[in-house]
Amino acid sequence: MTSTATPPGLARFNALEEHAAHTALLEVCASTAWARRLIAARPYADPDALYAESDAALAGLTEADLAEAMAGHPPIGRPRPGDPTSAREQRGMAGADDGLRAEMLELNLAYQERFGHVFLICATGRTAEEMRDAVRERLGNPPEKERGIVRTELGKINRIRLARLVEEDRRRMSTDSTDTTASVSTHILDTSAGRPAEGVAVRLAARPGPRAAWQELGGSATDADGRCKDLPALPEGTTHVRLGFEVEPYFRKKAEAQQDAPAHRDSGTAVFFPEVTVTFAVTPGEHYHVPLLLNPFGYSVYRGS
Repeated sequence: MTSTATPPGLARFNALEEHAAHTALLEVCASTAWARRLIAARPYADPDALYAESDAALAGLTEADLAEAMAGHPPIGRPRPGDPTSAREQRGMAGADDGLRAEMLELNLAYQERFGHVFLICATGRTAEEMRDAVRERLGNPPEKERGIVRTELGKINRIRLARLVEEDRRRMSTDSTDTTASVSTHILDTSAGRPAEGVAVRLAARPGPRAAWQELGGSATDADGRCKDLPALPEGTTHVRLGFEVEPYFRKKAEAQQDAPAHRDSGTAVFFPEVTVTFAVTPGEHYHVPLLLNPFGYSVYRGS
């Protein structure tokens, strides 16, 4: 019974030869101690068991192990060339202007000088402005408090990356009538400009019934085409989905770029709805494309194709 309920990607991970499993885990987290513990605890009956073991392994890392883990993460705004994972996670920086990029570089250097390691944050779904504000705030933390925050952020990153690892086989499968999982995509059109909205953070949550608790799955940010091409996969059994669009930073940035326009100087706000949340029901096996048509004072959504 347990084996038939194990997701295909997780079953594949359980069966990997030890060296291959170690290599796959080091792409999630650079700590060898963390990877060894997760390998030793195989097989996992379900993803939650894997995530729980990851959290426990992270909590047990020594300072040296934690430093090894952090060394695997590039600075925010400077993903390593050829590293699609970091580039995807830091997509919120893609639309940042030169001034914000320069400020982020300066803040990264100040942070590294103060704490002796890279500024670590779960960047998935965060805008450039949110990451800048976070490093500004955390620069004032005492080292012991900051160390705790680093462990928390690393745990979030590990969970998101592990989810992608165990869902990998499902994403590769072609659409099948026996598929028991719905899928979701979205894109955003700024109707006030007549073009896609780039750099909008989008968060995804799911639940298996109307009275069940929401499970936050992570998120992404829109690319130059206004699309989120790497939203997390939905868990099996999902019946309700919630998409959260953080539109205020997008319009604030747009207003700042057009600050010479009187309409922007006098409005007092760049956007009336700071965020948009859309909840909808899904049927297992079907795909749902939910576009957002957006302007500073209104929005509409619909099921697309």
